[in-house]
Amino acid sequence: MLSQTIQAYRKAKGLPQEELAARLHVVRQTISKWEKGLSVPDADMLIRLAEALDTTVSALLGEEPLPATEPLSPAELARRLEQLNEQFAARAERSRKRWRWFFCLLGVLAVWALARQLLGLWASFQFEQAVAASESMIGGADGPTSVYVSWFSGGWAAVLLPAAAGLAAVAGLWYTRRR
Repeated sequence: MLSQTIQAYRKAKGLPQEELAARLHVVRQTISKWEKGLSVPDADMLIRLAEALDTTVSALLGEEPLPATEPLSPAELARRLEQLNEQFAARAERSRKRWRWFFCLLGVLAVWALARQLLGLWASFQFEQAVAASESMIGGADGPTSVYVSWFSGGWAAVLLPAAAGLAAVAGLWYTRRR
């Protein structure tokens, strides 16, 4: 794979990423992305990279080096770069799909938690209304005494947190949409 080959040739020459980046007039993060396989250099940059590492484009692409008298044709170089770009696009699509599933799950969980908290809040409100309407409650001089156990706990923070998670899920789904 190109990413491993670039890193191997750079390390064999004893070049840090910063120095190779300076020779190619790019930032260090570009070299890092190439070596991690997050992006690939374009055709012109691949030629400059091969020159900076004292090797051939064929060697960088992981093939046996061609004789110096027979350089890689532009059409062949374009074909190989197209294959690398297709591999990169496929990896990016798999990553996008994984994130979409994550955000869908986050959204479902957020809706469930929000509905659960709102139903608990509603049940608590209904009970308080029933207590206020009842005149035959046990109690003292200060009013009726009632005991009610609700599964709603945490106050409004317990409602706002799932709502925020739901908004994060919607934002994540929007961000990972197919463009």
